[in-house]
Amino acid sequence: MNNLTLSLQITALGMGLVFGAILLLWLMMVILTALTADKEPASLSAEVDPSAQADSKLQVALLAVAMALEEQNTSSAHPLEEPPTAIVSAWQLGMRTRQMSEKGNRGRPVRS
Repeated sequence: MNNLTLSLQITALGMGLVFGAILLLWLMMVILTALTADKEPASLSAEVDPSAQADSKLQVALLAVAMALEEQNTSSAHPLEEPPTAIVSAWQLGMRTRQMSEKGNRGRPVRS
């Protein structure tokens, strides 16, 4: 019973250390993201007129569509043709036949 108690204590200590390390890393990540996050001043977002923001989004969308259409027109990409089917040479056919006959004769006596 003493060995079982000792092994359970060691297991609990190990699991506690692992979860403690995970929580410590999580806390460090939260602190680092809080310290290094880019924060915009609230005054800049309050100055932007909602209608002007919608107009600028529309202009950006139109510009993106125009650029995509121009890229499509000037693109030299074309669908790839499928390569011709491979023709097996006589040498390959002979080698494959020999390999198949060797694999098929394993464990069985060869008939003459």
